[in-house]
Amino acid sequence: MNQSSMEVVLSAIFGEILSRLISFIITKHTQRSCLEENLERLKHLLLRVHTVVEEAEGRYITNSKMLAQLRMLVDGMYKGYHVLNTFRLKPFEEDPLQKQVTPSSSLLASLKRTRAASTVMRTTMPFDHELQASLENLETVVANMTEFVILLGGCKQMHKRPYDTYIHIDNFMFGRLVEKQELINALLQDNYPVGAPAVIPVIGAYRVGKKSLVGNNFMNVGGETFMPVRTLVVVEFVSDVEDSEWVEFYSAILHMGAGSKVIIISRFQEISRFGSVKPIFLRSLSHAEFSYLFKVLAFGATEPENHPQLESIAMELAENINGLLLVGNMLADMLRKNQNIQFWFHILKRFRNSLERNLSKFGEHPKQLLERDRPTDITMLISPSCAPLRLMPSHEEISFCKKELSKVKFGDLVIGSNTILPKEEFQIIVWESIIPPFTKFIANCIVEKHPCTSSDNKRRKSTCIQ
Repeated sequence: MNQSSMEVVLSAIFGEILSRLISFIITKHTQRSCLEENLERLKHLLLRVHTVVEEAEGRYITNSKMLAQLRMLVDGMYKGYHVLNTFRLKPFEEDPLQKQVTPSSSLLASLKRTRAASTVMRTTMPFDHELQASLENLETVVANMTEFVILLGGCKQMHKRPYDTYIHIDNFMFGRLVEKQELINALLQDNYPVGAPAVIPVIGAYRVGKKSLVGNNFMNVGGETFMPVRTLVVVEFVSDVEDSEWVEFYSAILHMGAGSKVIIISRFQEISRFGSVKPIFLRSLSHAEFSYLFKVLAFGATEPENHPQLESIAMELAENINGLLLVGNMLADMLRKNQNIQFWFHILKRFRNSLERNLSKFGEHPKQLLERDRPTDITMLISPSCAPLRLMPSHEEISFCKKELSKVKFGDLVIGSNTILPKEEFQIIVWESIIPPFTKFIANCIVEKHPCTSSDNKRRKSTCIQ
């Protein structure tokens, strides 16, 4: 091949490379423009759907088909917000100037690289499909929303007082818009047979908000809605019971006033056989819903979009917590009071380490362990130099009128306060409601008899909190 032919070949090759490069740049620019347009469309759709959901929250909805449509609106809204946040947010990276050289620094760096790679992969084709699917779902929901909005305008408005709003904020974590409407409808229905108290089963897994749902809804249907002669009995079943025992109990309450109701709360689905109306089942919140609600509580009146790093930390914390409502309330309250990046990242690292420890020791997420009444390891949430600590599932609640049983608060330990831990077994306040009756959720904490490292023995005598 002579020099002239070689130049022709090289020119053709360079031309092809240049053509492909230009085509690639144009394609990437087009894809980027298309992505931005789709995200903007998603924002507008979410705004429309959220407006309708908020309006529905303040109405009494008795039509079961409207409730089914409302559930579709709510689910689509939370999924849409989750997709939007996944595209907007990047994993939080610690400032290199604040990094300390420790034996675990390489592991932490590898975890960050993994999360960063995961985020990059999410912007590829599979996640583009998820964005497109979310858009199509919301567009379908909005297209079929007209009749729902018209019918919603004819539904009676709930009367809200300032105290009711305060209660709503305190219990916002559990959401449950559709389940709330179902319970209100059951409470307002006439009893059949006439004179016999209706029995309303509320069934759900460990700490999904069953009693919070009942307490919140009683405020909505109380006052002028209930006649003075009506009585509401709430019974919690911690285990299954014999039919004969239920018959004996129900016989004792048959002569309550007309229109009286009985709500039975339990983790066991078998208890629903005692109900006289359709049971209300509370599922665990989806990851998308829990992430949204956790972020609302963690930021309070602060606009999350103005603090993308904090928002990214909040989303990862929500993923680590995995729907544990008591821990979510405790943690969100803690973060809301101190919106500092270093503080939030300090808390995130503790939850990362705790999750890894539980997965390593037990092979399960703490939520799955608690749902099966198994202890979880909370050592890494407090201090790795402490003797191993086990948190037992919380089934006990006390109100302000009862004797103080414990002054050790879970949140204080996670922050790193200088609380001196009792020896062996002690009680811990997982979460305390800020409204009457100031319910405290109590759990037992067990200190395993393994000494701290020798270098920390002196420190251990005064405190195990760093």
